Amino acid sequence: MSSPNLGSHIDALKANNCRSIVLCSGKGGVGKTTLTANLGVALAKLNKKTCVVDADYGLRNLDLLLGLESRIVFTAQEVISGGCRLEQALVRHKHETNLMLMPAGNPRMLDWFSSEHMRTLITLLSESFDFILIDAPAGVEDGFKNAVAGASEAILVVNPEISSVRDADRVAGLLASQGTIDTIQLLVNRVRPRMVEKLDMLSIEDVLDILAIPLLGVVQEDEQVIIAANLGEPLALGKPKSPAAFAYGNIARRIQGEDIPIPDINAKHGGFVGRLGEFLSTKII
Repeated sequence: MSSPNLGSHIDALKANNCRSIVLCSGKGGVGKTTLTANLGVALAKLNKKTCVVDADYGLRNLDLLLGLESRIVFTAQEVISGGCRLEQALVRHKHETNLMLMPAGNPRMLDWFSSEHMRTLITLLSESFDFILIDAPAGVEDGFKNAVAGASEAILVVNPEISSVRDADRVAGLLASQGTIDTIQLLVNRVRPRMVEKLDMLSIEDVLDILAIPLLGVVQEDEQVIIAANLGEPLALGKPKSPAAFAYGNIARRIQGEDIPIPDINAKHGGFVGRLGEFLSTKII
């Protein structure tokens, strides 16, 4: 299977009117995969043909969060190696017919899967979908670089914690240097308003001041997220109602271009950051 160069890959996305968005983070455990699953569902509910691509070959979990682990027969590994056709590997969601999953292969893909392979996969997918969401592995190693290679936009996921924000700052710099990412937007996840109010957690304004990236959305900490993940039923499906489910729907609407205001969740300024002093002055660039 021949690999498209960068120019032809971007041309294919534009010609097919497909948006390929990578969700990434510097730090693990920020909820990036959960967000990928829920935003995929939310975009599908808006009648957008959406594919979520699991690019975390070492720790694949996207199939579990979508409740599709038992339906996987082929994966991206067989598509790239020529062992199956693209449509044979795609798994349709049980409740949202507009949503499909491209599963990750086994961890051995870490040894040979390249940026060119990712561009090939996304170029093929772009012929059939309006949106492609790529769930990148945490960190900045080869898996991250390969995931980013298939995207023209990025959503940087961060928790309002200084370690998460600091790692995200490094990732933002790498995304900007890639030359393939046209748009980077910020999504602040797992916000606890009471902790923000007590100055025990970074506020949204604090995070924005540090990272200087346009804000796409804010998701509050919500225990229903954990329950839904264990059931393999993303909250964005609409049951149960929860603050996080509401946020996922609004973020999806913003992604597709609607002007939806972002709620001001106790965005008090400066108290926490002001106490960090010298620590923040050593940001990694």
